[in-house]
Amino acid sequence: MERDPIDKILGHDQPEISDEGWHRTAEVDEWVFAAWNADASAGVISGYRIIHGEGWYWAAAVQEGYPVLHLSEFGIALRPDPLLVKAHGLWAEHICLDPLRQWSIGNETFAVALTDPAEALERGYGTPTPIGCDLEWYATDLPEPISGTQSGFVQEGVMHGLVEVIGMPSIQFTEAPARRWRRWGTAPMGPVDMPIARAHSGLRAVFAFPDDSVIDLVVTSAGWHRRVPVSRRADGRLEDR
Repeated sequence: MERDPIDKILGHDQPEISDEGWHRTAEVDEWVFAAWNADASAGVISGYRIIHGEGWYWAAAVQEGYPVLHLSEFGIALRPDPLLVKAHGLWAEHICLDPLRQWSIGNETFAVALTDPAEALERGYGTPTPIGCDLEWYATDLPEPISGTQSGFVQEGVMHGLVEVIGMPSIQFTEAPARRWRRWGTAPMGPVDMPIARAHSGLRAVFAFPDDSVIDLVVTSAGWHRRVPVSRRADGRLEDR
């Protein structure tokens, strides 16, 4: 029987099992999970960051023919289990079922349905929409170190599960291509580095963070990619180019 490829990293220069959990001495600690259909017709992305003793949670689900379901919550008080996220109207959790192999990602909350994803760059007014995610991420390859000044790795995998939505079709993922990023280090830490999209399906999610960083993402057949750089104008407003 072929060995589990993750077993091959033991004893080598690879992440420690303990790196899956919270690095209490790090100024910033982050977990990001993303999945998409191979035809780029749907996708989901979920991120959680612990920074200076509080939590930032952000996520989006997209599918052809429907508004983007966007949610973000900042300034979240940490709990004894720091990967359990609770705020007003929000419950989310990230459970490492098998280090470097399997994670469970879930939430129950109200997302905002945005016809124009760029609305998230400002006040993000949209239609409150109940949403629930029950997703399982499985590794299919070894972690690859992230280059730069921060510690961490990126890892390929597949996603199984369901994004349930009231008032829209639910989004099913079965052996869907997936990717995760695990980073920790010093502040400031910008959004995860993704390739710039050369072509995409038009499915888009945009996030603006309290540290003034912005990430503008689109779904491609190769995964979630950056759309174009987004910056702040001299008057302080965010510019969507």
